[in-house]
Order: sequence, then structure tokens, then C-alpha cells
Amino acid sequence: MFERLTLHNFKAFRDISIPLKPLTLLSGLNGSGKSTTLQALALLRQSWDTRLLMRQGLLLNGELIELGTGVDVLNDQHDDEEIGIALHDGMGRIFAYRVAYDPRGDLLHFVEHPKFGFFSGLEHQRGLFGHCFQYLRADRASPDVSFPKAYHLVSERRFLGSRGEFTAHFLSLFRDEEVDPRLRHPDEPSPGLLSQVNAWMKVFSPGVSLEVEDIPRTDAVRLDYYYGGTAGISGSNPYRSTNVGFGLTYVLPVLVACLASPPDSWLLIENPEAHLHPQGQAAMGRLMARSAATGARIIVESHSDHVLNGLRLAVKCGDIPANSIGLNFFRRGPADRQPDRDDPVVTDDGRISSWPDGFFDQWDKSLDQLLE
Repeated sequence: MFERLTLHNFKAFRDISIPLKPLTLLSGLNGSGKSTTLQALALLRQSWDTRLLMRQGLLLNGELIELGTGVDVLNDQHDDEEIGIALHDGMGRIFAYRVAYDPRGDLLHFVEHPKFGFFSGLEHQRGLFGHCFQYLRADRASPDVSFPKAYHLVSERRFLGSRGEFTAHFLSLFRDEEVDPRLRHPDEPSPGLLSQVNAWMKVFSPGVSLEVEDIPRTDAVRLDYYYGGTAGISGSNPYRSTNVGFGLTYVLPVLVACLASPPDSWLLIENPEAHLHPQGQAAMGRLMARSAATGARIIVESHSDHVLNGLRLAVKCGDIPANSIGLNFFRRGPADRQPDRDDPVVTDDGRISSWPDGFFDQWDKSLDQLLE
């Protein structure tokens, strides 16, 4: 299991070491390095999927991310023109990938062959390079009448798509798969994935349920929402996802990823709070913590204090040990320095050991101004 990520001359960072916990939260101002951290991991996975990581180098543009060319990823304050990404495991091994700078190329070639470049058959079927990897970008698929199928990606790799565009197909295929008991909603006796998704969706929008249906003779799946007679809405009429608000469609891939990911899965998630009200954001934080406690590795970028509070509540309620959550707060340094990183600690009672300036403290600052 990888326990640390180090970056050299990669985008925002000249040199940085970031601990990786079962659940790692990345926070900070825009442009401070949060996305850089996720993109480094996605870049390794993208290069692995294209079979370049073992023999040639890092592919900057592909299925998961589009980073441009070498000039777009070399750190502005570099002392040399070598770019490095390294993963450190719990056995003292360092999986280091060092590539040469090419300003106009999007395949950056290795300076030397990685020392631990090859994984055993077991290792490459799990974890960051396994079949249960998810990378859910901030620009997730918008509500639509139907969503595409991806037969191999979904059935074999269990991949939801980097924008969550294959989530409906995933639900269609795995609707009856049993969810881990520790992740099941207390009000839903059925262990099936679709039943559990519907139970959890009611946390985000009371009374809502969804159904997926293959569209005959097409490579598409229809996604409909229903409301059980709440708010004066008929429970028998299906509603297109385009008519029930962005929030439900945006949260669906994150929810499915948390419920359907077995131990040793890796989930990279950008802005899980997008288009959710505060109650839903806190619930999502707690659900991600519960998923991490079952063995999934979750690295999440968020601007939401409600997500943070959901994680804290998960610790206080015993859903996950405090030392399984890692907090990272990035902030811009002077022009000639890379962003700084603080790592406040969550205590066993859900409190935060320290609150660096700018770390989810805007409410307090605004309140002080209002009370002046």
C-alpha cells in the first residue's frame, strides 16, 4: 500500500512530500496545488493504462487528464529540467518515475528505467493500478436524457468514466451486487447496489429514487428519477435528469463509487460537494469516511467545510479511526517559492488540532465582520 507521494518539478511543486492516508483531504485556495496532487496520481494511472509507464514514460494527454505538453507541467522555479513522481510503500520501496523535459512533447520519456517499474500479477490487479480505480473530475457529466455504455471499461474494469458518464451503465450491470454491510443505509433492508443508492439519494433529496433502463438496440442507458409523492410531485411519473437539478446527477458517480468499491480500490474525487446543499455535503463527507474504513483509498479535493465536518463526525461516531484521515491545506507562498502545506490533525473526538489561517475559517471571519 502506498503511503506517500513525492513530486519534483511537477506543476505547482518544485519538491514536496504528501502523506497518503486511507482518506486524504486536499484543501486550499484556488491554484495552490490541490489538483496537481490528484493529477500526478491520475497521470501515473493514465500512463499505466496505455502501457507506457513500464517502458517509455508519462503520457500527459489521454483518457483521464489533458495536461498539454512539457512546458505546461514543468515547475516555474525549477533548478533542473527533470520531472519526477514517486510513490513510497510501507515496505520501504520507492516507485520513482523520472522523465526528461520536452517543451513540445506530451510523452515525456524516462531519464532511467524505474527501479521498481514492474508489479507482480497481484499488485497490478488492485490499488492505484487495479481494476477498481476511479478518477472523478470536477467537470462531471451534466444531466442528460440518456448516458453512454462502455462495455469493457464498465464490466471488466468497473470504471465509471473520468466524468462519471458511465455510471448509469454501471448501475444497470451491477444493480443487484451486494453492498458492504458497513456502508448500507440503515433504512434500507435490501443489500443490492441500486436499492442502496436509492436509499442514500434520499439523504440528498428526500423522497427521490432513480431507475436505469437499457434503451433497446442502442449503446445508451436511460436514467429517470421519481419522487414518492413529496412536495406535491407525483410518485408515479418519471422525470428526466435534466428536470430535477444538477445536484443529483453530479453526486451519483461519487455515491456509486463509495458504495461499490471493494477494499484496495483507489478513488480520486474532485469537489464531491458540487451542487449539493450543506446537509448533503456533510453526509457525503461521512459516507466517504465510511468507505475508506472498509479498505478503499480515497483522495478527495474539496472546498467545503461541510465535507470536512462530515469527516470529523465520522471520527467522533466511530466510523473511522482518526489516524486514518489526513488533512492537507495548501496555500500560495511568495512568488519565488512553491505553495506551503500544513497538515492539521483530526483528534479522536473529531476536533482539529490547529486552524491555519485560511483553513475553512471564512465563516468565522465573515461573522467577525458582521458583528463589528
